[in-house]
Formats: sequence, structure tokens, C-alpha cells
Amino acid sequence: MSCNKGTILVVEDDKHQRDIIKTILLKEGFYVEDVGTGKQAVELVKNTSFDIVLTDLRLPDMEGTEILKEVKSQNRPCHVIIVTAYGSIPSAIEATRLGAFHYLEKPLEKDQLVLVITNAANQVKLLKDNLMLKDQLFDKFHLDNIIGDHGSMRALFQIVRKVAPTNSTVLIYGESGTGKELFAQSIHYNSPRKNRPFFAINCAAIPENLLESELFGYEKGAFTGALTRNIGLFEQANGSTLFLDEIGDLTPATQAKILRAIQEKEIRRIAGKETVKLDVRLIAATNKKLEEEIAKGRFREDLYYRLNVIAFTIPPLRDKKTDIPILVEHFLKKLNDTNNRKKVIANEALQTLMNHSWPGNIRQLESVVERAYIMCEEDTIDLEQMPEEIKRMELGKSSARLRVLADYLIDAKLTAAEYRLYLYLTKLDNDADGAPALPEPKAIMERLSINRDTFFVGIAKLKDLGLYDFKARRLQAKRITFGP
Repeated sequence: MSCNKGTILVVEDDKHQRDIIKTILLKEGFYVEDVGTGKQAVELVKNTSFDIVLTDLRLPDMEGTEILKEVKSQNRPCHVIIVTAYGSIPSAIEATRLGAFHYLEKPLEKDQLVLVITNAANQVKLLKDNLMLKDQLFDKFHLDNIIGDHGSMRALFQIVRKVAPTNSTVLIYGESGTGKELFAQSIHYNSPRKNRPFFAINCAAIPENLLESELFGYEKGAFTGALTRNIGLFEQANGSTLFLDEIGDLTPATQAKILRAIQEKEIRRIAGKETVKLDVRLIAATNKKLEEEIAKGRFREDLYYRLNVIAFTIPPLRDKKTDIPILVEHFLKKLNDTNNRKKVIANEALQTLMNHSWPGNIRQLESVVERAYIMCEEDTIDLEQMPEEIKRMELGKSSARLRVLADYLIDAKLTAAEYRLYLYLTKLDNDADGAPALPEPKAIMERLSINRDTFFVGIAKLKDLGLYDFKARRLQAKRITFGP
């Protein structure tokens, strides 16, 4: 059987007994090291990572509790199991109070030994997985991993770095899809409360009667269907952070209860008689202007001042369009890593994304990029794979630009021949695609059936109007063709 269930250190001064235990555990798939003294065990614990330490309570040179204390001092996921003779059971019970996972009586029974060791190994695995997930969360929500290089974003990062280590209440403004919860999570996972879970609720998504139950909890029998006590989010978040999203949508009654919870630092469950003391950091967010809501009588002014200790606004994507290329690159990297591809986006498609107004902000941009990624069968995403609403918007903007240009040309009072000359020359430029050479004037006159005077008068007028410089374009074409 492969040794993949975990690593165990067996500490037993009786070599015969030690060999029996080691043989049993090896057959169960554990990696086992064994020593006969407490001193050897302490040295190994300091320099090696074990999942389980199985130690006799009485050793020639020290008590097994000393090894337990050394294991605990390393602050690593490791369970200690104490083996004791019948007369030492009180001491073994005391060892469990000091943090031992379990104690076993001699003589050891194989089935009980394997059961206790397996349970301990499973718990250690869960502890390690939990630590790994926490490390991933810390990495994910580290400020350096929030995408944004626009000046307004750099200013927000500075605010978050100053606010995160404190317990101050934070109020985040921003349109839907700008990343308000992401910033709230970054504040939490960069704060002293980061080892506790982050709790969040969307106040606009839950009816008022259910929202109160979610926030404050209730006692058994509080209402029909309340068969057991329920612990609310305020209580669950004790020692941690509670994020109240869309707080501007709260009813006046719920606003009053949240205000009391903030002021008194305590809550009472629905139908409860006892108060529960709170140590909760609140972060609130809204897409509404609360000062306007106060003026209209829809939001409590006293709650506003309690929330508005530290406030900042996340700008909409349309105000920081220079971040779109790095956001698109980030989304493509995630998709490429997931799908084991190396897709990129064409410049024309990227420019179209930068020209869009993005009413749904970053959330909408990510959805559009994912949709285009899925629809693209090649390695380059182009305009063809963009959703229809993006293409329609771009077409509308192109039509608007053409209308402006047409109005300008009409005002310029070009003759029909001059207008045809302008359209022909610009068409040649658009069709050139890397080959910028222009025909000779004679060829142009023959193609358009115009005489010499019409051609040169037209060229001069187009230059004066700033519409087209034929001479400069020919010089440019010669430099590209023949070199400087």
C-alpha cells in the first residue's frame, strides 16, 4: 500500500512495542518514523513536519506532555495522541486538556489504534486544506491582485491600505458591477480579522421580513416554521467582517435596527430575551447617493453618519477606459489557464471594447470577453465574435462619425467632381493595407474622367480644408517604397 495517508512519528521507549505499532501503521498506508526518547522526538518535531505524533506518556527522559507542548509551539497542523498505562489515565486526560487529540490505553488494540489514527489524519488534512484555501484567499484579495492602473484606482488602493488594519466602518459607493464586494473582501483579508470568514448579504435581494431573520437570527417558536434557533449574520460575524451590500435599499425599520446594533454593539434575536454582544466590523456599499436619499426622507441621517466614517467611490469603467486592456488581458489569462489555450484579442476588437460605454461595468466586460472567447474557434478573437449589442454600438458610432463628416463636406461646398476625387483618394488609402503607393495624377484623372484643371484645383481645395494632402501622401509613399 502506498504511503500517502499521512506522516506519523511514533515515540515509544519499548522497541518491541514500537516495531509492532510501526508495522501496523505502515500496512495502513502511513509513512512512519520512530524514536525511543523524548529528546529525539523534540529534535525531529522542530525540524520535520508530521501529521500525527503518537507518544507514550511516560518516557525515560521526559513526559509525553513536553513533546505535546513542543508540537503546539510549532503552530503547524499536527495532532498528538497520548499512549498511557491504566494508572496514568488522569494524566492522559490532563494531556487532552492541553491540546492532545486523543489518548489510548495500553495494551493497544489494533482496530482502535487504526480508527483513532485515521480520524486524526483526516482532521489534519482538513486543517491543511483550510490553511491552503486561506492562503489562496489572501493571495486572491491582496491589493496587488486587484486589476487597475488608472490614477483613480491607485488612489483607492492607498485608501484601502490605510483603512484595512483598523476597525473603522467603511462605506463604498459605486455603480453595479464596479467591484464593491471585491474591495470589501480586500479590506477584510488585509485586516487583523483575516483568519475569520468574510460574511456578506445583498440587502436589496431579500424581502424585509426575511432580511431581519438573516441579519439578527431568531429563537425557536419566534414564528410559524421556526422549529429551531437560528443564528443571524451579525452573530456569525462576531470577530470578523460583515458586508452589507446595497444598504441604500433598506426599509426604515431595518435601518433603525442596524443603527442600534452599531451604536450599542449588541443585538437581540427575534423573540429573544438575551442580548448578544458584538465585535463586528461593518462594510456597507450602495449604488445610490445617500445624501440625496436622506433629503428625500428615504434614509436615516444618523445611520448615514455611523456608516460614513471612511467613504470612497469606485469609478465606473467608462471613466477609466485605460484599464480595459489590462482587464481584458486578465480575463483572457484566466480563460486560457482553464482551457489550456493561448487565445489573444485583435486590436480592432480591443478598440471596440474601449469605445463601449459599459453600463454594466467590469462585470459586463468580463461576460463579453468570456462570450467572445467561447465563440472564437481560432486563436485570435476579432470583432466578429463580439455580441450583437457591442457591434451595433460600434456601427452606430461609425454612422455618427460619417454623418458629421458628411455635414462638414456639405458645408465645405465641394463640387461633385471634387467630392468624387476626395472619396476616391480616401478609398485608395483604406484599400492600401500596407501598400501606400498612389497612382500618378494622369491615372487618377482618367479613372475619374476629369481634366487637369479640375484635378489640381480639387487637390488644392482638399489640402486647404484639411481633408487630404495629396503631395504629402505621395512623398510618404515614395519614402516607404524607396527608403529614406
